[in-house]
Amino acid sequence: MSYEWAVPAPESNTAAVRRASDRAPTPRRLAVLQAIHDDLDACGACPKMIGPVVHGPPVLGRVMLVGQAPGPREGSFGRPFAWTAGRTLFRWFEESLSVKEDDFRARVYMAAVARCFPGKANGGGDRKPDSQEIGRCRSYLAREVEVLRPELVLAVGSLAITEVLGEHAVGKKLDALVGDAVRTSWHGHETDVIALPHPSGASPWHKIEPGKSLLQRALGTVRRHPAVRATFAIG
Repeated sequence: MSYEWAVPAPESNTAAVRRASDRAPTPRRLAVLQAIHDDLDACGACPKMIGPVVHGPPVLGRVMLVGQAPGPREGSFGRPFAWTAGRTLFRWFEESLSVKEDDFRARVYMAAVARCFPGKANGGGDRKPDSQEIGRCRSYLAREVEVLRPELVLAVGSLAITEVLGEHAVGKKLDALVGDAVRTSWHGHETDVIALPHPSGASPWHKIEPGKSLLQRALGTVRRHPAVRATFAIG
């Protein structure tokens, strides 16, 4: 189903207060975001997780990207999507948006469901964070959303899609989630969400049909979104 940009309804008092918060001075919002990062960097709540904590810079923008969890290499680079999956992800954005990786990182806030490397699973591959680990990191996501009030969230990978879309994703496969934008409430904030598959080389989903075509449709939806057009000055 195609997503149509609707004319917004009149704001409630609560929404008006939140919009006023959006207009708070940039230095104040940056200071709050930096305080969240300081708390993240000091976090040691999950004994099975392998540090360091990985997050992007404190970027104030209209668009927020949420990944799953860092891999074994991201910690050494100190930024999310810094290895092979990141090369694929940023190639998608360069081809669809004509935006280089450095420009994307400078304008889009990059977060994740879990901020530390979960370690390896017994059967190979990276371990999926457990519900308690996800819950602990969720508190940071809630604080970030409160500051950023994103107009668009890019949810990358099944774990991130489930975290952001909640009940909208229950019982659905990627085929039904990737392609269009969905309007949802996340941590009390109304936002658009566009689901993207994880760019891991271990997953063939985005390389074969129908995933290949659905990915292209999703990237087209990203390009047309007003928040993306404003962020990257796309005419």
